[in-house]
Amino acid sequence: MTKIKTWQQMTQQLTAVAMGRQPADSVIKNGRWVNVHSAEIIPNTDIAISGGRIAYVGPNADHAIGEKTKVIQANDRYLIPGLCDAHMHVESGMVTVTEFTRAVIPHGTTSMFIDPHEIANVLGLPGVKLMHDEADEMPINVYVQMPSCVPSAPGLETPGANIGPAEVAEAMEWPNIIGLGEMMNFPGIFMGDDKMHAEVAATMQAGKTVGGHYASLDHGLPFHGYVAGGPADDHEITRVQDGIARVRQGMKAMLRLGSAWYDVATQIKAITEQRLDSRNFILCTDDSHSGTLVNDGHMNRVVRHAIAQGLPPITAIQMATLNTAQHFGLEREIGSITPGRRADIIISSDIASLPIDIVIAQGEILAEDGALAVDLPVYSYPDFAVDTIHLGKQLGAADFEIQAPAGKEKVVARVIGVVENQAPTKALTAELVAENGLISSDLDQDVCQIALVERHKGTGAVTNALVSGFGYNVPCAVASTVAHDSHHMIVVGTSRSDMALAANRLGEVGGGVVVIKDGEELALVELPIAGLMSAERAEIVAAKADQMVAGMAECGCTLNNAYMQHSLLGLVVIPELRISDLGLVDVTQFKFVDLFKS
Repeated sequence: MTKIKTWQQMTQQLTAVAMGRQPADSVIKNGRWVNVHSAEIIPNTDIAISGGRIAYVGPNADHAIGEKTKVIQANDRYLIPGLCDAHMHVESGMVTVTEFTRAVIPHGTTSMFIDPHEIANVLGLPGVKLMHDEADEMPINVYVQMPSCVPSAPGLETPGANIGPAEVAEAMEWPNIIGLGEMMNFPGIFMGDDKMHAEVAATMQAGKTVGGHYASLDHGLPFHGYVAGGPADDHEITRVQDGIARVRQGMKAMLRLGSAWYDVATQIKAITEQRLDSRNFILCTDDSHSGTLVNDGHMNRVVRHAIAQGLPPITAIQMATLNTAQHFGLEREIGSITPGRRADIIISSDIASLPIDIVIAQGEILAEDGALAVDLPVYSYPDFAVDTIHLGKQLGAADFEIQAPAGKEKVVARVIGVVENQAPTKALTAELVAENGLISSDLDQDVCQIALVERHKGTGAVTNALVSGFGYNVPCAVASTVAHDSHHMIVVGTSRSDMALAANRLGEVGGGVVVIKDGEELALVELPIAGLMSAERAEIVAAKADQMVAGMAECGCTLNNAYMQHSLLGLVVIPELRISDLGLVDVTQFKFVDLFKS
């Protein structure tokens, strides 16, 4: 895309337009100016735009209208800053940066802060560079945070690549890197790990923002040590006291509403009931799959939800615009409708229900009435990014057998407990009966098998364990190569033969998600780019994802957005119990534990 000039390069041009000496490229007439700096709504406002930036905001901009000036009639509708997603992972949408952008523009998103640590775990720094370069081509602002934790928990998992201080320092020189991605290795920070602190130092040296991720309920010394280590924000907060603790320590509390994370309603009480300063709270999505983007929206969905929880509309809008811009040091670029800033503007007929009538980004109309008004060319990925599933062998049912301890007919096993609509899991136990020396699923207890299949090095290794909460009640299996954060393959099932079929099927198609029921394929979402993303349009991927959800339901699953829980079962940085390629991990103690209790 054509890059707009910097403000300093345009001061004379913008001044000339503001003074009426030079015509504007476009003028928006007669809107209600949602001023996020003063928290006012100012009627009868015009906006003059030149070179993709705002030159004038005030009453009657007729002095800036020339023969070639495009006039856009707001007709007394609201003029709202383009929405910003402060923390998100494009890969969770199962589509590329281009297709994600195509999907969210009609919803009013004009700035995204993406952390591509999913592709980083598969392809390392070259993968991050691919997404960085693609992001830089978008017609909206897509800023990139350099992934910090690859692997997310050293010693507890084996990713497909490694990133360290040297790679972080190199990336800080790239033009579109805005900071360091979420520092998930929070024990590494408060325990003084050299690598983690060197990454933070490289980011601070570059004058950029360090993203946080303190996934613990402990607000004692480890929390204070983490804050002292440099992270400036945190989205891993589920209780009202968690957000309050962050804000009191000078961090920004990021409240997320993703496809499966519903943390805003609880957190918002810090503002609505305890009257904390809302300017220290920021809205984000974290993870949104394509179905949510196509059917429900993006940041507009989050803002509407925050308003429904009792926030004044202008406060919710501040939390999705100016607060985000200030946090990343971009207040004089984005986040408000004021002179010099990029002309990222939404025209909406209602400030509470937030219908998105017109979306303008960098001075250009990109969407009207929910439809994209511009074309985005397809972005091609190189061959090395689409050849990433290496199983090493054809898997069989025997690879998914769980041997009971010798001589034991009954065992007490550790079971990963899924928590609906939240990222944490529970460390459960179940008493199970061995059959022919093997431990199998127990549908009466809602216990089924989970396996992590190594897919980066082709070792053929399979780690087997148990999981509860999905409700599967027929012979079935669900497999995914999206498996945060090391992105091996996670297979959950009640039938070992179906688990083998599912794993081999993903090996054939180069990655994705598949649902098998009693030997029959019910749904397949192909994700050939790093085993994480499709180059197809979001609506096509969403349709396939809908089939996936329907297939999981046909197998007995009743969880909301169960696929998101499935994809996080290997995330060994969020308590309580997870699976990795190296074993079963107690994340409250960051140590391996046996599947069976003695």
